[in-house]
Amino acid sequence: MRCRNIKKAKKIVIYAILVMASTSCTGIDKQNDKIAGCSHEWFTLVEKKVPTGDGQGHGPDSGSLEWRSVVEFKLGIRGNAEVPVRDSEAWCNYINKHFIDRR
Repeated sequence: MRCRNIKKAKKIVIYAILVMASTSCTGIDKQNDKIAGCSHEWFTLVEKKVPTGDGQGHGPDSGSLEWRSVVEFKLGIRGNAEVPVRDSEAWCNYINKHFIDRR
């Protein structure tokens, strides 16, 4: 059990570092009302629109490759050749453009 907690803590630390690094590199001139793709806030928005859990708090970690695979499955696009690779900013942009940011 302790090993699981350590692994989870390591994932959280790595994720936090990645989020801080990616947000520190964004331009100031971006619109404040838009949520940046591949950010914690964006993953939360996608999760609200495309729930990946079972309704009881179980499901893949938000933003993980497993989570992204489930999002693709729920949207019916898993295996579609035009969908960018899951571990890229392009993937988040594609999902955002085609499914999330429809105004």
